[in-house]
Amino acid sequence: MTDPVTGRPIVAELGRPETDDERAARVAENRRKRRANQSSTNLLLSIAASLLIVLFLVVVTVREDPTPESVDYRATAEQAENGLGMPVVAPDLPEGWYANRADLGSDGSVQEWYVGLITAEERFIGVLQGFDANPTWLDQALRQPTREGESVEIGGADWTLYDRREADGIGNRGYALVTETADSTLVLYGTASESEFAQLATAVAAELDAGR
Repeated sequence: MTDPVTGRPIVAELGRPETDDERAARVAENRRKRRANQSSTNLLLSIAASLLIVLFLVVVTVREDPTPESVDYRATAEQAENGLGMPVVAPDLPEGWYANRADLGSDGSVQEWYVGLITAEERFIGVLQGFDANPTWLDQALRQPTREGESVEIGGADWTLYDRREADGIGNRGYALVTETADSTLVLYGTASESEFAQLATAVAAELDAGR
């Protein structure tokens, strides 16, 4: 419906045509509402895009824990023996065990053969073999034991057992087994259970017995 005088549309809410100022205000208000709606829409789109990026990064970067890498300790042991001219300990491991490190090093005047083992229960045992070792080397290897060890027989070999798991400041040397060969001192230490230590000590004893 239009005003017969002006020919302008009659606004139902007003019951008359809009004035120029009213029309300008209405147009301005409609533009403001459109801009506000566009801003809200853009904000929602931006948030959605950000969430998609985060989801993509999670899918791409998150992986299951990789299987720990094992090392060929026997091949390394063969190389070490060639360099030393003496046999190093590389026992058969129980099922589910693996080595994550094997190397030949030195602690001052004492050559050291080391193998780091992870047991089937995901515990750690270190095999440390010192050649022409002395009491000072053994004290350092055991982190200065404050009491005498206990003599035990495992796998037909004589071992000295050090159980200091309640002591502070000795790290993973709280439980250790020590035995000697003709030219070396052998230390087993770590966080594994006593039964796992017995398994390894038995395997080591069998290797030492076979090498005699």
